[in-house]
Amino acid sequence: MFYNYEIHNNGKEDILYLFLTMKYEFSSEFNLQDENDLKRRTKNFIQSNHIPFHGNHIYLIVDGIVVKSIDISKTIYNSFPSSYSSDYFMVSIKLEDNSICEISLKDYLISVLFSYFDLNLHDEVLKCICILYNGYIYKMMKENEGVVVSDEFHNYKPISYYKSKFSSFDSILKKFYSIISEVDSIFLGYKNDYILPFIHYSNSGKTTINSLYPYLSSVRSLWDLASPYYISVCDFSYQDLNRIFNLSLNKNSNISLVAKKNSQRIVLENKTYTIKELQKILHLKSNNIYLIIYQDFLRIITIGLGNSYGLSLFGANEIAKSGTSYFNILNYYFPKTKLFKHIKELSS
Repeated sequence: MFYNYEIHNNGKEDILYLFLTMKYEFSSEFNLQDENDLKRRTKNFIQSNHIPFHGNHIYLIVDGIVVKSIDISKTIYNSFPSSYSSDYFMVSIKLEDNSICEISLKDYLISVLFSYFDLNLHDEVLKCICILYNGYIYKMMKENEGVVVSDEFHNYKPISYYKSKFSSFDSILKKFYSIISEVDSIFLGYKNDYILPFIHYSNSGKTTINSLYPYLSSVRSLWDLASPYYISVCDFSYQDLNRIFNLSLNKNSNISLVAKKNSQRIVLENKTYTIKELQKILHLKSNNIYLIIYQDFLRIITIGLGNSYGLSLFGANEIAKSGTSYFNILNYYFPKTKLFKHIKELSS
């Protein structure tokens, strides 16, 4: 929310100026909050950034214009709680221009939930998503002191961005607040560390392991066999492939899938690519692929949607429909991990 600050003394007391920018519409978010929430945010920002401010009067400045004054001496939040609560835990987001904005974990989770939201997605699945991203933010703030605005796990957009995209925005937002509150401060841990939020939409009937992430397991997810994302077929002419890869492919070229160090590679003539590289270059829906070589083109069949790591949204949704809670869903897809809340262990 805030990207910079200045402290000036007016002869009587220190005055704090907090700067916001309309870029990404971060500034418009404070219009959605009540007075106490704004006071809480400013006190969070002061505390988390160790700002040497001991006054009571704060001015919010948007692109050089003072838009609001706050007297924090009248707030009910007299001290900053030492907590991982989504209301109080602050997230530093590095923008494309390398400036830093700070928001609450709650606001970050709201953005995450909107990015995944589907009317058919069960509340228990949304809770699973929140828990995974709780741990992700705790991990990133601990190890990197923040996240970038867009990475492989989330492309952050402020709340106001989604307001114009959902006709029932207010009711959805209210629902999200309730869900975030129910799993507040809960995260998945593995050997005293946070894990990354591996989520995919569907798989081939089981999830996939990766030696880089020992907390991932391969578990059966037969529900995914009924997913509309189960199979996708993409045809690429040799002409297009030659243009993309700068090769001279034809039906007689060496085109094959090979196993190497417990992972697959694709060989195109004299060049070798990882499946992840191929997926990114050709915008494939999955890293679970099959090849069929034709006279004039190469057919690539993908199974599932995503990397098949961790939580299957389709599978989890089917489980949740039977009355299963987020606790059991996460335990099923991440059997090597445990649920924690702060330092209190929730699962054995």
